Amino acid sequence: MAEIRNPQSALPILKMFKEILKMAFTSLGVNKLRSFLTMSGITIGVFSVIGVMTVVSALRGSIEGGLNILGANAFQFQKFPSGFSDGNNRKYRLRRNLTLNEGQHYQRLMEGIASTVSLELYNNNGIAQATYGNRKTLPDLAFGGGNQHYLAANQYAIETGRNFTEADVDMARPVALIGFNTRKALFPTENAIGKIIKVRGRTYTVIGTMAERGSSFGESLDDIVIVPVTRFAMEFGNDRQSLNIATQALSQEVYNETIDKAITAMRIARGLKPEDENDFELFSNESLVAAFAKIANAVGAGAFVISAIALLAAGVGIMNIMLVSVTERTKEIGIRKSIGARKNSILTQFLIESVVISLAGGVAGIIIGVIAGNGLAVMMSASVIFPWAWAAIGLLVCSGIGIGFGFYPAWKAASLDPIEALRFE
Repeated sequence: MAEIRNPQSALPILKMFKEILKMAFTSLGVNKLRSFLTMSGITIGVFSVIGVMTVVSALRGSIEGGLNILGANAFQFQKFPSGFSDGNNRKYRLRRNLTLNEGQHYQRLMEGIASTVSLELYNNNGIAQATYGNRKTLPDLAFGGGNQHYLAANQYAIETGRNFTEADVDMARPVALIGFNTRKALFPTENAIGKIIKVRGRTYTVIGTMAERGSSFGESLDDIVIVPVTRFAMEFGNDRQSLNIATQALSQEVYNETIDKAITAMRIARGLKPEDENDFELFSNESLVAAFAKIANAVGAGAFVISAIALLAAGVGIMNIMLVSVTERTKEIGIRKSIGARKNSILTQFLIESVVISLAGGVAGIIIGVIAGNGLAVMMSASVIFPWAWAAIGLLVCSGIGIGFGFYPAWKAASLDPIEALRFE
């Protein structure tokens, strides 16, 4: 006949564990400051990795929208690598600038091959601020030149007025397109079309206003003024700024083929010989995503190393504090043993104390890290997230630290001779 277990047989075990847990929390409460300082080491270690990984995860979640700065099926040529430094800055600084003449030559070579070719120059020297009467924008205005394809290449849309025409560009007319925030700052209650604004000492007639774009990674896309690229080059010089050339393929099916033909066309426009290496950079939305992922992985690895060092130091601190606690409570341990406390009970009590300190520090680190990480993510216009996987890993690691570094002090406490412990002063 099978043995029937009495469910009530487990009650003494649960009651004993509850009593041990209560005693562990009581002991921690006696030395609140010491427990808090020990816990702080764990908090710092967990905070460092959770905070960084929260930001990275939030940015990864927004990467397609945030880094999708080019239109569909588009890629771009420029002098320097996109956004993220490649380390060898001197190599890129010594390159020849991409000139407007080269861009126009490239544009002619790509006729019938590409859908659009956008030629773009930007103000890289000094502060740009637009003024109209006694109104003015902030002095961090994005100011540059573009052709009739600039809006499509950079995903802007006309709100009022019109876009540049081919004639505007060919004749270098002093006209301008202004961004949403620029229009609000200069023309809050009146129509901007036909008004004359001044930027960097030059005057332009507003022919169009752009619809609102918002921001990308904390940087506004609506504080902008664009003039015909030929006008910009004539007034501010093409020798001091390097041209950006954004190209849009006819379709996704011919995208890779278009890139190959575009590289050949760019080499011809630049006058490179067959044996010369490319002296320009090509990037696309996909390459931006890959570059960001590379940076994010490096940052995550760095945070993990820093966190590991901090947690190791915190673990040593837990062991040290627990050894001090064992010494201070030697007589208490002797009394408990003399009235029947088992070795496993004392071992469990001290292990619980160690794990509680570690987990409490871990939970605090997770909370602070998530708040700080999401705060930074919001500032960079990324989505708010909770890194469940990293939080779970953090709690598991903290439990492991509590058990690993608390085992020796707990074993030492459990192994005390009750008679010697009672004699301890």
